[in-house]
Amino acid sequence: MDLEEAFQVVGEFGPYQRRAVAGLVLLQVYMACQSMLIVLVGPEVQQLGSFSQDVDSIVTEWLLIKQQAYKVSLAGSLFFTGVLVGNVVFGPLSDKIGRRPVFLTGLFFEVLFGYATAFAPSYEVFAVSRLLVGLMNGGIGLVCFVLTQEYVGKSYWAMTGTLANMTFAVGIALFGALGYFIRPWRNLATAANSPGVLFFLLCVTLPESPRWLYSRGHMDQAEEVLRYMALRNGNSATKLTLRRVGTGNHDDRDAGVLKLVTHPVLRLRTMVLMYVWYACSLVYYGLTLGASETSGSRYVNVAMYGLVELPAYPLCIYFINKHWAGRRKSMASFLCLAGSACLCTTLIPENTGALLSVTSLALLGKLMVSAAFNIVYVYTSELYPTVIRNAGLGVCSMSCRVGGILAPFVPSMRALHSSMPFTVFCLSGLTAGCVGLLLPETLNKPAAETLEELSGPSCSRVLESKVTQVHNTHVQDHRSDT
Repeated sequence: MDLEEAFQVVGEFGPYQRRAVAGLVLLQVYMACQSMLIVLVGPEVQQLGSFSQDVDSIVTEWLLIKQQAYKVSLAGSLFFTGVLVGNVVFGPLSDKIGRRPVFLTGLFFEVLFGYATAFAPSYEVFAVSRLLVGLMNGGIGLVCFVLTQEYVGKSYWAMTGTLANMTFAVGIALFGALGYFIRPWRNLATAANSPGVLFFLLCVTLPESPRWLYSRGHMDQAEEVLRYMALRNGNSATKLTLRRVGTGNHDDRDAGVLKLVTHPVLRLRTMVLMYVWYACSLVYYGLTLGASETSGSRYVNVAMYGLVELPAYPLCIYFINKHWAGRRKSMASFLCLAGSACLCTTLIPENTGALLSVTSLALLGKLMVSAAFNIVYVYTSELYPTVIRNAGLGVCSMSCRVGGILAPFVPSMRALHSSMPFTVFCLSGLTAGCVGLLLPETLNKPAAETLEELSGPSCSRVLESKVTQVHNTHVQDHRSDT
């Protein structure tokens, strides 16, 4: 039997898989806390001769004011630089040596470096620790997301992927609440990092991904993992035997980032996906910065930063599983709606009612782009074969970080014209939505495990149609000549 048939026997989303996925999904809360840490441990302090006694942050401890104030932003930038590098390094590495060892090693060191942050004796140690935490956070984030999908049947990929992204948003909100009750920055950093120890102990028992084992030709080990899952699900699968397909394919053994460039189908897909990820990030973070320029408690602002995304996830689950919408049309539609919301902000006066204002339209745009962002995670993992899935996600996530890095600079374009920032976000959303329509639909299609399956006759994929047609024409001409 093939892998999808095996999951039908084992259970696509049985009790054991539900527990395993729950642990990986809840881990997103910990990762969200690490991502948002600098917001609450390094807030801007109004300097009026002396610091307020109720403020305990890296700013007050190391006097990061005036000429030294840039160091707070630098620490945040170092974290996201680490995330970018982690995306590129950990993805291909997990495709080569396995999901489990890369995931557990990265999680262990993220927790270790997280404690280095909390007990840093100087700013320099703090900054280096944030770089290293970001490196691990970016790397294991991708691997964790992939594992939530590869442990279950393909029909549950959209649900598990959406749950992971939704829990990350919940984690942002919970971190805001945690920061409200724990004000000293070292105590907050310790409290935010400590759940990582528990998650590491829980994840040590997780098996290797059976899909990765199958894609690399380790059939006996894949069968062993599937039998273990079946046993824990209460099913009898003693006669489970996987079909030996593509185990000796040289391309699969050498699959890596270079294949994203040399393989004709993957090259085109990667180019489109990189732009879509870049645009999602640019619009998402750009609108977040615009919508957060309000006064009030920073703890409430952090919580709202996460909560405003939550309505997007039920919308995703509904639309991407409908045959008339699917992944491709849903992603393109949400991107175009985000761009349209940005366009509308340029058409209304600054001082209007609360219902129809620049802020409300910006939040609406963020809601739409959050939905598109969630879909593109799920969609991308389905477009890449298992042997190169993490490498593909890593490269796409790298372009995503570039968009995030550029987003803070877009508001400065107001110097040219007051509507220029939203015009940039509008054009980015609309063009990404249109370009995304070039991608093939993956709803109810079998997941590709090897590179060989990308050009199989049963595959109906938009970006490979020309390649496949040329190949078929050549075969037919050769047959007619003979």
